[in-house]
Amino acid sequence: MMTAHRTATVRGLDIHYREAGPADAPVLLLLHGFPSSSHMFRDLIPLLADRYRLIAPDHIGFGRSSAPGASDFAYTFAELAEITAEFTERLGLKEYALYIQDYGAPIGLRLALAHPERVTAIVTQNGNAYEEGLGKEAWAPVLALIAERTPQTEAPVREISSPDGIKWQYLHGVPEDLRHLVSPDAYEHDAALMARPGQSEIQLDLISDYGSNFALYPAFHDYFRTSQVPLLAVWGAHDEIFVPAGALAYQRDLPKAEIHLLPTGHFALETHAPQIAGLIRDFLGRQSVDTATRAAA
Repeated sequence: MMTAHRTATVRGLDIHYREAGPADAPVLLLLHGFPSSSHMFRDLIPLLADRYRLIAPDHIGFGRSSAPGASDFAYTFAELAEITAEFTERLGLKEYALYIQDYGAPIGLRLALAHPERVTAIVTQNGNAYEEGLGKEAWAPVLALIAERTPQTEAPVREISSPDGIKWQYLHGVPEDLRHLVSPDAYEHDAALMARPGQSEIQLDLISDYGSNFALYPAFHDYFRTSQVPLLAVWGAHDEIFVPAGALAYQRDLPKAEIHLLPTGHFALETHAPQIAGLIRDFLGRQSVDTATRAAA
């Protein structure tokens, strides 16, 4: 099934999104991370579009969505989550399963806090919600920036958005025998978008705000415990940014969570899209059966 490229307008801002699948099928809302866009889902979408309606927006400041300057827009995770919520309402989405990765995790989990009744299930692919999921070495410069934003703390974080920094995010943790599966188009695409005028300040503002997500971790955990939302973790086991302990931690609050650690890095879809698609099919298929069984009881 072909993937459509569409645009929705929220608060005067254009949100580019990819969409595929039957209009009346269950919705899977795909929320990308840094430094990517909906482009990261290019291989996954066709593998699931026969059964699900897949919607993958580019966050404001990313991909083909509007990217107003940092002086004209508040680049915070709260703001991105609110705009994403309005985006789902603009599309008339009453309920959906979430696929969250990297930045998409705090954005998606904020949606769940605001409207838990809308979220039918969560698939987390290297999408963190626990302190033990933070890789110490990778997060050291970010934590320093969060603690105090100065030219000295900004400098190493700027490197994260550089072509070399972006390439590292795609290749670290990927075994040598799988590296040929990582398309150079992926990290070169991201690097080109990150090189646009104004992006440096946009990304610094956003990553400086990441501490606001740490403050919400207790609320996320309470939501998990209260809702017992079905959760599938498909996680790159060699990720140095969000380490496997972050995946395993979900079972502390969601004992029935399914955890699969895959032999790859941060962008697991680059090497394991077919396997992840299969796991999602099985997982969401079981949720549909369980829902139907409860409805018939």
